Amino acid sequence: MLWELVATVFAGLGAAGIALMLRKLSAQKLPRYLVPVFAGLGMLGFQIHSEYNWYSHQLTLLPKDVVVVKAVEEKISWRPWTLLKPQITRFMALDVKNSVANSKNPELILANLYLFERRQAAINVKLVVHCPSKQRANFTEQLELPAQGETPGTDFIAIAADESVLLQLCPQNNA
Repeated sequence: MLWELVATVFAGLGAAGIALMLRKLSAQKLPRYLVPVFAGLGMLGFQIHSEYNWYSHQLTLLPKDVVVVKAVEEKISWRPWTLLKPQITRFMALDVKNSVANSKNPELILANLYLFERRQAAINVKLVVHCPSKQRANFTEQLELPAQGETPGTDFIAIAADESVLLQLCPQNNA
């Protein structure tokens, strides 16, 4: 975030420099207030650019086997440009390649789900999916795993049949 602040300041300085050059080329006929206006527009423009490019930049940093399962677009009233084009502020990505079936109950799949949010550190959630019942739970020490053929307990919650997490981890259930 510090580097983003530094880049924003330099974008403002660069835009102010352009305004100064325009004033010089016009023999000082352009108004002086153009310099701070250009500086403000340069900083605002850089911030808007970085907000909209954050998601695509994060995608380039993910390993190829990590799949985005949900992206959240938001319209924010104090950012009026998002009313025209919603901005992706957070997304979830699933590590499909490193997901594994439980050795005692192959109906259970353990996978890493990563939660990304703009200007926040990524969060890793260990996820347990019970494919036959289409349910999931966050893996904790207290989680009671069902035996093969049993239905999961109350710690598990239902997953919609078309949800990307289920489609990625349980392809045999999607026929």
